[in-house]
Amino acid sequence: VQLQASGGGLVQAGGSLRLSCAASGRTFRTYVMGWFRQAPGKEREIVARLNWSGASTYYSDSVKGRFTISRDNAKNTVLLQMNSLKPEDTAVYYCAAKYPYSTSYDYWGQGTLVTVSS
Repeated sequence: VQLQASGGGLVQAGGSLRLSCAASGRTFRTYVMGWFRQAPGKEREIVARLNWSGASTYYSDSVKGRFTISRDNAKNTVLLQMNSLKPEDTAVYYCAAKYPYSTSYDYWGQGTLVTVSS
């Protein structure tokens, strides 16, 4: 599967952005989808994840209550709605996909830069 992330940009603290990840392939609905981010000088970290139906989600503590992950299997798309953005959310954001029982993510998008100014 190929993943294409978009929607990054520059926003002031307290603002919102919505990231989108478009996936190719007819088996999109079977994948666990995740959003990761990597800030300068830091390791990549998972931000949010959801299962094939969208019924099971995970959020890192740093974004819980501010970010929402969702998917539209009919459109092969996964979204990350980011509200109440903080300067520490500044990072390159990546979407990724994995088979349900994989121990690591199998496919990665190219990343989209989110910059939050104070």
